[in-house]
Amino acid sequence: MSTAPACAAEIDVAIEDPRWEGVAPDLEAFVIRAVEAGLAVAPEPPEGPVEISILLATDAVVQDLNRTWRGKDKPTNVLSFPAPAQPAHAGMPVPLGDVVLAYDTMLRESAEQSKPLSDHLAHLLVHGTLHLLGQDHETGEADADAMEALEVAALRTLGVPDPYAPDLPPAEPPAA
Repeated sequence: MSTAPACAAEIDVAIEDPRWEGVAPDLEAFVIRAVEAGLAVAPEPPEGPVEISILLATDAVVQDLNRTWRGKDKPTNVLSFPAPAQPAHAGMPVPLGDVVLAYDTMLRESAEQSKPLSDHLAHLLVHGTLHLLGQDHETGEADADAMEALEVAALRTLGVPDPYAPDLPPAEPPAA
């Protein structure tokens, strides 16, 4: 499967917290590849060019947004803000929305899950992108399963292991 999105995408990346810079050698290109992977697996890809904004932020920024827009006064790993539906204008990308990620929360989660922060970032960029496209894991088990399958397919194209695979105990060395 190719990671090329089914539609042209303008992906704007803003790095609000400089600690993000150490996550990947070319962070902006890394972010763009992950978002494009999410777009590429969309069951109903957008028609025409789209625009997505990514903000790599601090926990404080995400907590403020979470409190303001969701009534939850705590940080979370990722927030997605789908743009209201807008008519397409010739040659202009249609805004899909914004994805905001919290550095400290993601760093803590990646350590707890024993996975590289870059893999966790790729996963949550794909996850957030799928939310912008209308996917929702909170509307029922079937929807959650479908969204997880899309995430796994997108991550596979990026060489990122399945984040939902059960942790297997280390293999026992063969008997001598």
